[in-house]
Amino acid sequence: MNEMLASVGLSLLQLGFLLALAPGLDGLIKRMKAVLQGRRGPPLLQPYFDVVKLLRKDAVVSEQATAVFRWAPIVYAACFATAALLVPVLWSRAPLAGWGDAIALVGLFALARFALALAGLDTGSSFGGMGSSREVAVAALAEPALLLVLFAVAWRSGGTDLGGASAYLVSHAVAVVAPSQLLALAALVIVVIAETGRVPADNPDTHLELTMIHEGMLLEYSGRPLGILVWASHLKQIVLFSLLVALFFPFGVAAVPSGIPRAVGAFLLKLVVLAFVMSAVESSSAKLRILRLPELLGAASALAMLALIAEVVIR
Repeated sequence: MNEMLASVGLSLLQLGFLLALAPGLDGLIKRMKAVLQGRRGPPLLQPYFDVVKLLRKDAVVSEQATAVFRWAPIVYAACFATAALLVPVLWSRAPLAGWGDAIALVGLFALARFALALAGLDTGSSFGGMGSSREVAVAALAEPALLLVLFAVAWRSGGTDLGGASAYLVSHAVAVVAPSQLLALAALVIVVIAETGRVPADNPDTHLELTMIHEGMLLEYSGRPLGILVWASHLKQIVLFSLLVALFFPFGVAAVPSGIPRAVGAFLLKLVVLAFVMSAVESSSAKLRILRLPELLGAASALAMLALIAEVVIR
């Protein structure tokens, strides 16, 4: 009973921590990007203001919309809330370890994308259909690369459990600089850029017909459902950042309850570093044409495949 209560408490702590931090991470990236470009930029807390404003507004729903459109934001948010519990963030063991592994994580990402793509098609909007088709096309290239990265890491750690992979790296620090690990890290960074809709793969700040991908599926939403989707998108971003940290820079996670405050500090420091890297990439590159996106994700797949081959051959 005590173990079950501790597991529930840890799950609520981690989920609440990531939910509270998710909009702030997006605000930090935008602020760093503005500073690097010599602009003042939006306030650091602007994403929180935007989410709260949307959650307080009523929604306008198309007469053509069905239950798919109405339930998609809930399914989308629930998938990433569950995914947030599969990744070890503050504790060396993920809250839902034993209930799901890296494969389940990819499945949750796919289910969330499927729900939103259906919602984009549901109202018959041309922009929604365009966004859905582009999102699915990106997923067809990004998900294999993500799976190959996870397989390469799993081969090294001996299983697909994300907590086990983190624990292996903590106990074998030299593995961090292994060739296969560096190749997998490069592949995962590209996948994270594509999955979070950041430049050069996408630009969530624009609504241009020729360039937008993820935003095309959200144009029919307004009010509270849009607020849920925006918050869930922020959560997706911080879950992917947490996955990157857990698989390649897991040092500093707590092994005992007294170590959690130090783990919080270490995790925040890693997020700041990742936010700076992302803002530097966005500031130094331009949005790719849609037709060039397969080349970028193809490079991620090639790097991930090389990581897996290197892991199998060298070991």
